[in-house]
Amino acid sequence: MPPPSLPPPAARAALLVLADGRFPAGGHAHSGGAEQAVAAGRITDAAGLEAYCRGRLHTAGLTSAALAAAACAGADPLRLDEAADARTPSPALRATARRLGRQLLRATRAAWPAAELDALAEARPRGVHQPVVLGVAARAAGLGPVDAAHAALYEAVSGPTTATVRLLGLDPFEATAVLARLAPALEDVAARAAAAGGRAAADGRTGADPGELLPAASAPLLDIAAEEHAVRAGRLFAS
Repeated sequence: MPPPSLPPPAARAALLVLADGRFPAGGHAHSGGAEQAVAAGRITDAAGLEAYCRGRLHTAGLTSAALAAAACAGADPLRLDEAADARTPSPALRATARRLGRQLLRATRAAWPAAELDALAEARPRGVHQPVVLGVAARAAGLGPVDAAHAALYEAVSGPTTATVRLLGLDPFEATAVLARLAPALEDVAARAAAAGGRAAADGRTGADPGELLPAASAPLLDIAAEEHAVRAGRLFAS
């Protein structure tokens, strides 16, 4: 009998598909802020990449993971979308989150057809924040809140890592080692995000705003860098 924190075997395979960088959700075109960080000299080597990803994990990553976990736990995705808007002060990041949400919704509706996904697409044709879509998609795939949190957090650090390999010519082995060293922190943040998401979903079922119980960890430098990147000429990545 597997530990209760693990999804059943069929769902575990779905988690691999959802977290795969080759899943056609558009993430490959985004650097998670790493391109601007490289341009500003904040990432110059593997140590800088690890520091950047660790900070991202505990701020934007935690916030996104909790939104995804809450959506997977059954919280109202439209109210979560509003909560995501409130937690994203940068217009550039809001636009990116909705663009990625539209692409992810399209991919997941093909992979795991579900009425919930169809309703989300119909309710917000201009797009829903990507972490919220991720949570609803994870639910449609038979995954649980902690799985949705893991997928969100892995994307939060793997995107910048892959981008930095291309931007700096960083040794891919060193980049992979960064991800491996981040694994314990990722596990801890995923558990915190899943717990918060579960509480928010339970509270939301009583009529309360699910967003009130979710983390709102901020990273002002990420917001500023996103705005700088949006007007930068000759970008390799969309964000």
